[in-house]
Amino acid sequence: MAGDGPQLADGKQWVDFETDPSRYRHWKLAADGEVATLTMDVDENGGLFEGYQLKLNSYDLGVDIELADAVQRLRFEHPEVKTVVIRSGKNRVFCAGANIRMLGGSSHAHKVNFCKFTNETRNGIEDASAWSGQRYISVIAGTAAGGGYELALATDHIILADDGSSAVSLPEVPLLAVLPGTGGLTRVVDKRKVRRDHADYFCTTEEGVKGRRAVQWRLVDETVPNSRLEARVAQRAREFADASQRAASGAGVALTPLDRRFEADGVGYGFVSVDIQRAERIATVTVRAPEAGPPADAEAMVGQGAGFWLLQVARELDDAILHLRLNETGIAVVLFKSLGDIATVLAYDDLLEASQGHWLANEIRHYWKRVLKRLDVTSRTIVAMVEPGSCFAGTLAELVFAADRSYMLIGERRGDNRPPPALALNRMNFDAYPMSQGLTRLEARFLADPGDVDRARQRVGETLDGATAEDLGLVTFALDDIDWGDEVRVFLEERASFSPDSLTGMEANLRFVGPETMESKIFARLTAWQNWIFQRPNAVGEEGALKRYGTGQKAAFDMQRV
Repeated sequence: MAGDGPQLADGKQWVDFETDPSRYRHWKLAADGEVATLTMDVDENGGLFEGYQLKLNSYDLGVDIELADAVQRLRFEHPEVKTVVIRSGKNRVFCAGANIRMLGGSSHAHKVNFCKFTNETRNGIEDASAWSGQRYISVIAGTAAGGGYELALATDHIILADDGSSAVSLPEVPLLAVLPGTGGLTRVVDKRKVRRDHADYFCTTEEGVKGRRAVQWRLVDETVPNSRLEARVAQRAREFADASQRAASGAGVALTPLDRRFEADGVGYGFVSVDIQRAERIATVTVRAPEAGPPADAEAMVGQGAGFWLLQVARELDDAILHLRLNETGIAVVLFKSLGDIATVLAYDDLLEASQGHWLANEIRHYWKRVLKRLDVTSRTIVAMVEPGSCFAGTLAELVFAADRSYMLIGERRGDNRPPPALALNRMNFDAYPMSQGLTRLEARFLADPGDVDRARQRVGETLDGATAEDLGLVTFALDDIDWGDEVRVFLEERASFSPDSLTGMEANLRFVGPETMESKIFARLTAWQNWIFQRPNAVGEEGALKRYGTGQKAAFDMQRV
């Protein structure tokens, strides 16, 4: 969390995304056989920064960092768990949503990154339901407002206490002049399929909806009197567990602390390093392959635990991406490199592919999917450099396909005795890691002609040189050693000179081609509008709703529609 580590270059405290249950201040995680309970009991004085109290189970980024950690640990450390119950540890309130004082006092960049991370956390809950067989139930006894109801919306089943006062609401528009920023609008109509006119009423009333109407309008799944609430929760948890397809048994894998070394100009991990050139506004992320090959089988993979290379790299890369997002906001370009043996990388992928029916292989594969999605929605220019010694193959090749621009060297480099770089594909590139809109990165790349995907598929098993990779459309430019230095230098200098705002908008539009899904709407349409609204004086001006909330003064709006 903030304040526990080194300071950034500008003297501000960093935000740490690593935690564990022994350090939680806001959540309690308890597993009892096939059912786990996540209890939200926010410490009012445990805010990530100074200047606000987290009253009524309201949350800031620190609260959500703990929730994201808990969801992740349930998938890896508790293979036996099939149902997760989310409930409040406080009386008469489930969750009051994002803390308004925090939002009112935060920088624009922090507000946007906060909303993005909370979106990813709730998507992670839905991903666990869909792919891990861990179904989620929300128990609302009291008020679930704004982000509190949005948390419930991410679960599979919502039980609302029928006590005359418990209610759900999305009051951001009338109260704060902003949007439900963690997917609320989209989930109400796309996931719960609430009728449009009902949703319009619901999203513009401060007091919310309760009781029978909440069920009739599909805002919750059932209401239960307090006298029967606990029995109903136990019944539903048992039903969900019995219906779960989670085929997991035995011991889980402990997500031990990452080995991280923070320095003035970067972060070092076991297999990932981040080197920061602040003057040039470039962060270079290097991923290294292991020296040893994979274990013999899935059980041996479990034995390696969090040290299994594909799992360790995913965790390190995830942490690095989040660190760059929140703590290095001046960085314009994230440049990916890799080092190691291509055959070794492909051998690890082969083990994952051969172990598809094993719970841990399934979790690692879906974790990589989520990490790559996190990269997709990171507002930095992403560049991949395929150079001598690179090992962009299979799973790691997805970093090349995620890039806004990729460069690959043709032939050898003067003074470098390593062989020319190569790129290699395997089955992972064609089905394992879909983007938010449901397409693989190769399908998105070749949207104009799906036949190009088939051309690439036919080269699985080959090591492709620069000229071949460019011909297949797998890289943007293949350059020889004569042109390499100048071409890359000019591009990086140019990119760092452009407006960050226009680049963010351009890249987000270009990355997510093709169809829309609920997830892509949340990150594209909803997040884009929220990003804009967070800059408008009606919300964040001195007389705006976020600034005046709780003061007794009514916000003053510019009433022009723009």
